[in-house]
Amino acid sequence: MRKTRAVSTDWRSEIERSGYYPGLVTDAVAAALGSEGADAFVVHHEATFDPAMEMRRHITVLLLTATRLVVCHTDEHPATEGADRPQASTTTDAIRLDNIQSVALTRVVADPANHVAGTLPAELVLNISLSVNWGAVAHVDLEPAACADETCEADHGYTGAITAEPLTLRVSQAADGPEAVATMLNFASVLAEAASR
Repeated sequence: MRKTRAVSTDWRSEIERSGYYPGLVTDAVAAALGSEGADAFVVHHEATFDPAMEMRRHITVLLLTATRLVVCHTDEHPATEGADRPQASTTTDAIRLDNIQSVALTRVVADPANHVAGTLPAELVLNISLSVNWGAVAHVDLEPAACADETCEADHGYTGAITAEPLTLRVSQAADGPEAVATMLNFASVLAEAASR
């Protein structure tokens, strides 16, 4: 049986270790935290490719305090005609814990018939659903409105619902290493417990 690994307790050193604009990200997180400390955190650095097949890096830092979930997301923007150097934008959100509706954690395990309790899954996907749209992407589902008269041809406008897009992070042992999976597992557990109070 492989034991789960120890989880880092220093978010600053994890941001520094990611190597992704550590000064900028640390300043943004520290400002959002204020005087509160983090009970648990996740630092997730990821590279993606846009349709033009250019690499874009970004980092998401989630920190749980006694009262809030702090989300910090930093994106890199390539140099443009007016700027000869890349730029980065950082957004921080502080969400009260009572705005968290659910914390869902999907575990992906290879060879589940032989899985031993206590071993790390191969991959985790964390979904945090919030009760308010806190500035993230929202889905708008519209459909034509109708009345009870099946023969009515009048335009009744539209009806629909706006739902907040959940905050989703995915880590895997293959891409991020076992420490990242252990950290996410710990964070999800602590967040789920805090959100249920």
